Amino acid sequence: MTDFAAIDFETANWYPSSVCSVGIVIVRNGVITEKIYSLIRPEPDWYAYWNTRVHGLTQADTADAQVFPQVWKDIAPKIADLPLVAHNSRFDEGCLRAVHRCYQMDYPDYTFSCTLRAARKTFGKSLPNHQLQTVASRCGFDLKSHHHALADAEACAVIALQICANS
Repeated sequence: MTDFAAIDFETANWYPSSVCSVGIVIVRNGVITEKIYSLIRPEPDWYAYWNTRVHGLTQADTADAQVFPQVWKDIAPKIADLPLVAHNSRFDEGCLRAVHRCYQMDYPDYTFSCTLRAARKTFGKSLPNHQLQTVASRCGFDLKSHHHALADAEACAVIALQICANS
């Protein structure tokens, strides 16, 4: 896998449609060619205490942000021909589907790969866990801003480049 887009969402609350930030790292020919980060006004537009505690974002951070359809219209053409990769892709794919459904947008047939599943297969019990920061560290990436969508997407891209090439 040398061409893909690593993606990560953060959510404002427990609704998967409540994406409040997105990070995307585009890889072409095995090289990171573009990084995209955007705050998003979530739907529903409220923040759960625990979500804010994880990523640090609050309603004040996204009050003036664009809603998902406005953000996605700029992103979608850049990733249209690429498979998507996420660490625990079930979460990120679920968010992407939910927010498309929420805004009654047609959902493209995105193909997802999961670096969490690949890491479990590749590293097995040689790691204490398969969390993003643990796997990223094993792959030589220092994830200093865990739960910042762009930092997490970049960690995912590094992992994918190292262990998904042969998966």
